[in-house]
Amino acid sequence: MVLLRRVIGDALRARRQGQHRTLREVSSAANVSLGYLSEIERGQKEPSSELLAAICDALGARLSELLREVSDTVALAEQMPGVLVPVADEPTPVAAPAVRATTNRGVRQVTSDGSVAVQVRQDGPLKATLRSTRVRPAERDVVCAA
Repeated sequence: MVLLRRVIGDALRARRQGQHRTLREVSSAANVSLGYLSEIERGQKEPSSELLAAICDALGARLSELLREVSDTVALAEQMPGVLVPVADEPTPVAAPAVRATTNRGVRQVTSDGSVAVQVRQDGPLKATLRSTRVRPAERDVVCAA
């Protein structure tokens, strides 16, 4: 089972850190206590829809964008065989080219369509941490000739 509050918290933290903003700045803008926002980001508290909308507004993000990102992360995690297999047990090997194991025990990474990468870390028998990142294509140099 994937904990939705952890995926939401990871997505919010990634957006905040991507903007180089502190918890204090975002909590003040969203009118939520710093401690509560920290608990949300760590996946310890599940925010209400109103609070989630306020945090997204403070981050300058649309709620639909955040929920789409969370949905993509959960969908990719569901496709991974053995996401909830305890670390002590080795998952069955997967032949799909989009799934590759990393060197850290209990960590696997999936890339879908080259636009979303999901890293899954097995923290315990019933606890998995999902971290998603958007893969951005390398910027191309534009040469103009006159």
